[in-house]
Order: sequence, then structure tokens, then C-alpha cells
Amino acid sequence: MSKIRTIICGFLLFAGLLVYIPVSGQAKEPASQWTTGADFYSSYVWRGTRQGSGPAIQPVIEFTTGSFTAGAWGSFDFNDYQEVDLYLLFALTGSVSIGIQDYYLPGLSYFDYSAASGSHAYEVNLIYSGEHVSLEADYVINEAGGIGSCGGDLYFEAGFSFDYFTVFMGAGNGWHTYDPVDDEGAFNVCNIGLEVSRDIIITDRFSIPVTGQLIFNPDSETMFLVVGFTL
Repeated sequence: MSKIRTIICGFLLFAGLLVYIPVSGQAKEPASQWTTGADFYSSYVWRGTRQGSGPAIQPVIEFTTGSFTAGAWGSFDFNDYQEVDLYLLFALTGSVSIGIQDYYLPGLSYFDYSAASGSHAYEVNLIYSGEHVSLEADYVINEAGGIGSCGGDLYFEAGFSFDYFTVFMGAGNGWHTYDPVDDEGAFNVCNIGLEVSRDIIITDRFSIPVTGQLIFNPDSETMFLVVGFTL
């Protein structure tokens, strides 16, 4: 666990320097702010795999100051699935960010950091968000048997936005494609999807964003149709 803590502390120190070192010619950063909200989805599908069963409520609390964002995100269904994730995100430019995420399942002991039954998986993220193209690369740095990470788990995803829809494709290994029968998680495409979003106008000042996704996982040979809205 000492190696994991060293990596995380080093990452936080580096990120802190990015926040407080001014960039030449950079405009004044906006004031700090807290935000909160919630998504409601017909089911929770993460990187091509359904988590839990039935409808899911996904609340979020987030703090932003300058290029630094910290938040807590969760997913809870009506059949005892629970997830609470903490994350840090640092904007390097207007379109490139780096971050770290802590995945945790509340049914597990919070202070169990062991490889055999650990309840936390720590993932480093590199994200590019352009006007029509998004790219993401993720790397899990530790093995945690309780939550299911293997350590060294990789995931890559690309998305392309058009006028009325977005298409995306993701591939990974480790816990993204793990087969308990064969005891392996070989690198494979696991998340191909089509996303359509629109705003339902309620009043002149209030609308509800609605998103629908058709998702196919070639690795597990499963397909999902998901719809959700944000408040």
C-alpha cells in the first residue's frame, strides 16, 4: 500500500503546483464554487457493463476553483447496489485534463487497502475534450480484490459528436473484460455506443436534459438501451 500512497501523494503535489503556478498571459480564473445535482437512469451501464440492476439515482457534489475540480459521485439502485467515488481533476489546457479517481463500494470495509480484499481502486485519467472529438485514457494503479480491480487495468475510449448524436467506442482489459470462468481479462473492445441528447422544455426558464444510449459490449456479447435525465 505504501507504493500506492506514494504515487497518489506525488500526483496531488504535482496537481497542486499546477493550480497555484500562474500561466503567462492567462486570464483571471473564475471564483470558487460548489455545485450539486443528480442523474436518474433506467440502469447503470459503465464502460459496457451493467452495475447493479434496475433504475439508478446518481448524485454528485463538486467543488471548482480555477483549473482544479474535486468531487464525489455515487450510484444507488433499488436492489442494494451502492457506489461512491471521489475524484480530482486538473485542467492543463482548455481541452486537456488529468485526474485521479477513487472507486469504492460502501458494502466493503472502507479502510481495507489490501490486494486480496481491498475496497478501493485508484485510477489515473487523461482526458481530451474537443468540439467534436473526445479521447480518454485510464490506468488503474492497484489490485483490490473486493472491488474487482486487477492492477494495471487499462481503458481507452474515443467519441465523435455530430449534429444530432454521438458515437463512441471503448476497449480495455482487467476488470473491464474479466471472465471469472477463465480467470483472465484480456484486452478487448467492450463498449460501443450511440448517444442522443435533447432538452425537454418545461418553461421559458426551465428545461430537463434527457439522454438515451444504445450500448453494445462485443466482449460479453450483451446490449443495453438506457435513458436518463438530469436535475
